[in-house]
Amino acid sequence: MRLLIALAVFCSLAFTQSLDGIVDIHMHGLPDSQDWKIDVLETARLAKAAGMRAIVLKSHNAPTGQMAYLARQVVPGIQIFGGLALNRPVGGLNAAAIEQQVGLTGKPVKIVWMPTYDAENNVRGLGEKRPFISIAREGKLLPETVDILKVIAREQLILATGHSSAAEDLLLVEEAHRLGIARVVVTHPLYYLIHMSTAQMQKAAAMGGYLELCGNALLPNTPKERKLNVNDYAKAIREVGAAHIILSSDLGQTYNPVHTDGWKEFLAMFEKAGVTKAEIDQMARKNPAALLGLN
Repeated sequence: MRLLIALAVFCSLAFTQSLDGIVDIHMHGLPDSQDWKIDVLETARLAKAAGMRAIVLKSHNAPTGQMAYLARQVVPGIQIFGGLALNRPVGGLNAAAIEQQVGLTGKPVKIVWMPTYDAENNVRGLGEKRPFISIAREGKLLPETVDILKVIAREQLILATGHSSAAEDLLLVEEAHRLGIARVVVTHPLYYLIHMSTAQMQKAAAMGGYLELCGNALLPNTPKERKLNVNDYAKAIREVGAAHIILSSDLGQTYNPVHTDGWKEFLAMFEKAGVTKAEIDQMARKNPAALLGLN
């Protein structure tokens, strides 16, 4: 464990960006039924050693509130949170799953993601022949989706849009705004299965949503179909405004660097693309801290 942290710190010397105070709302780790690079305790230790302020653990397959609580006990000195993605393993659009997580000891749960891997948009977009979860039909949110949003509003949680389509994202942001959900994240809107237009991102921002730009999509080993260009991110920042954007990592993949090294690598790309230090500070520190209520 100590060797891994030492190696990560040594490797990170190639990148000068400081991670002090960074808040990452989207990090993956073991244990999971997916294969990730390291476990959540190693992730938390690396983040703490790098000076990060807070992390949010995400799984597509299981709630992460319990892991977040235990990680807090083992790795004090950094704030650790969890959430749940409303995929089929937790029963899909299941209000009871949210209510159970809200009641966990220590209140570690902050975010509810709409369906990700099991979202209709994701399954259809990949051409897969398997069950999926619908959140809307004929341009309107389903009643069960609205019921979930009401639970999120009541419990004052953060809504993240998951792998919904661009049009569905806007429906979610609009209904969240109507219901008084104060904190909304549009999950990786430039992801190739979502691909929001500038106008759509601006509309989401105007209704109070944060647009989440995930750094893992910029890294060299990311599969070609998932890879994005940092100039596209820089363009989105100029057109939407740093005040409405959150940078996260979405890291944990076996083919990518550990979270802290990945952060340093894609922050270097942002700076090379002309994104200012002040903008990075806004998007990687101030905005996600406000989202999590850390201010």
